[in-house]
Amino acid sequence: MPAPSSFATESRRAGARLVWAGLAAIALLLAGAAVLLVATLPDGDAFNARVERIFVENDDLTGQAEVKLLEILAQSGTAFSETLAGYRVVILVLLVFSAAMLLAAVVFLILLLALNRRMAQIERAGIQVNSLILSREENTAYLNNIALKLTDSAMETLTALAEARLDDEMLSGAELEALVTGRPLPDCDEAAGATRIKRLRDGLGNQLVAELLVRNIARRGYILAIDREAIRIL
Repeated sequence: MPAPSSFATESRRAGARLVWAGLAAIALLLAGAAVLLVATLPDGDAFNARVERIFVENDDLTGQAEVKLLEILAQSGTAFSETLAGYRVVILVLLVFSAAMLLAAVVFLILLLALNRRMAQIERAGIQVNSLILSREENTAYLNNIALKLTDSAMETLTALAEARLDDEMLSGAELEALVTGRPLPDCDEAAGATRIKRLRDGLGNQLVAELLVRNIARRGYILAIDREAIRIL
């Protein structure tokens, strides 16, 4: 059975292929419509050809007025041919513009759907860490631009974990205790490192809850920092 991640990857690829196929189909339809429209337009020289045929079939039209009338008809045919050529250019420009607008609308719709899907994933995942800045001088961790004050011990613990993450390494409790205290690894206890992690979680968790969920309004009391519409009590 394939892994869920592989299934999700294949689904995304299939969706991308479907999107590109849809865009190509739209482009082909618009191109076919343009070709059909241009092909069904009357020939610009058709009027001139009809006037020339009148000249050929009516050799007895020798009067000054009749010849003048035929010349006017010929000039009208030329003007009609030039106007029709201009119409063809305008129609092609409008078709290209409409195709670009339609493709842009489809792309924006796809991007909007992808953004909504991403927002839904973020809502399900909860807090997503986009940045973590550690300031040893201030003993402050900036988590997504949220300033979290830490004790010296918690700051050293978080810094050790961050450095290990940068090196793509995992630390056991004893290794974490050795890094923070500088003692040899055999002299460090696994439980001591686990205690440091617990204290760090408690300190960060309390401040995050105070920042994002339970607010303390000075001299007034406490309030949940969320929209009333988001609350459901079952």
